[in-house]
Amino acid sequence: MPVSQEKQDRILLVIAILAASLIHVSIAASQTLLGVGILTMLIFYKRLPFPRIWIPLAVFFALTVVALMLSPDPRGGWPQIRKFFVFLLIPLIYGVFSHQFSKIRYLVAGWALTGTASGIWGLVQFYLKYEHAQRTGEDFYTVYVASRIVGFESHWMTFSALQLSVLLILLAQWFFATKRLPNWAYLSTVILATAILLGWTRSIWIAAIPSTLYLVWFWKPKIMILVPVLAIVAFLLGPASTRERLVSLIDPHGETDSNQHRVVTFRTGLEMIKKHPWFGLGPEQIGKQFKEYVPPDIPRPLPVGYYGHLHNIYLQYAAERGIPAMLVMMWLIGTVLWDSICALRQLPPGRSDVRFILHATIAFVIAILIEGLFEFNLGDSEVLMMFVTVCALAYAAISSWQRSGLRSDSLPGTAADA
Repeated sequence: MPVSQEKQDRILLVIAILAASLIHVSIAASQTLLGVGILTMLIFYKRLPFPRIWIPLAVFFALTVVALMLSPDPRGGWPQIRKFFVFLLIPLIYGVFSHQFSKIRYLVAGWALTGTASGIWGLVQFYLKYEHAQRTGEDFYTVYVASRIVGFESHWMTFSALQLSVLLILLAQWFFATKRLPNWAYLSTVILATAILLGWTRSIWIAAIPSTLYLVWFWKPKIMILVPVLAIVAFLLGPASTRERLVSLIDPHGETDSNQHRVVTFRTGLEMIKKHPWFGLGPEQIGKQFKEYVPPDIPRPLPVGYYGHLHNIYLQYAAERGIPAMLVMMWLIGTVLWDSICALRQLPPGRSDVRFILHATIAFVIAILIEGLFEFNLGDSEVLMMFVTVCALAYAAISSWQRSGLRSDSLPGTAADA
């Protein structure tokens, strides 16, 4: 018996919401549902719709393949090719919500639920780690820096980045949407913010301020001063060790939280780019060849830190896949940012549902770009999945607006399907 269009849409909506929501709980479950969603779309729709960012994405993929082929270890770089699977979230999310954009509230509620659950578990982890340090007499700061809260994720950087993504989306929905979420969703922002504070990931702290300020500026600019004030109050009321962590940005505790290893990765990355500007060292080659490119004037042994990547998305992409590949990724991100800004400028007052997701996208992109100065954040599959999902939602919002017939003809063709 043929499945009706209404039932097809309902099935795909449930799969898409679950696949995106579970990013914060289980990447395996999320990616499994992504595969199920793509297979279901092929059965129902017979094609995968892409917004116009398919062009830089295709070029980025091609340049990655070339870098892999020129790499001394093509087989070792295969994980980076497999990671392109997560970009299939774009046609799944874009295809589903372009036609059912009014249901976006359910996805945001799903993120609030799973993100808050991860945040709560992270706060429990903080309490347990603190109590353990008190019982054993260990220095909490030293022990905690090396093993911070992770919620349902595998690393504190991933955890904090995902907490910030949900916080920004909820704030945007609260500020700009007229259809409200349940009150518990907005109350969860307190948990998310606390988890970010106690996560001690300094790059997330740095990214949180301007991305939040952006949202507040377009909501009620007169209260922008409250954002830094609230941040200061949070740090003053927080544990003394958290204040120490903030101070460590300019006065680190020796090698415990030194920034010296980032200086080494930065300079080494530049050396890699100088010698391999066009196609880089190849995917997954940064850690394997790192010692060969460390400048000779840097003392050995190297400062304590992780040297498997360059802690910077711009350097990482350029050193691993070449300067052209890095610029193409910036082209992709810049296109999302530009299209969202252009759409906001021409959006009529009645489309608050579109307005909030466009503002959320811009805030999230700001956060990603700032975080990327200090970490290879898009190297985490979970962060990358959340990023492409939000980008796809922005284009779904614009497509929904276009279908309503209220779009200005001067708006760029932001939702042209591939």
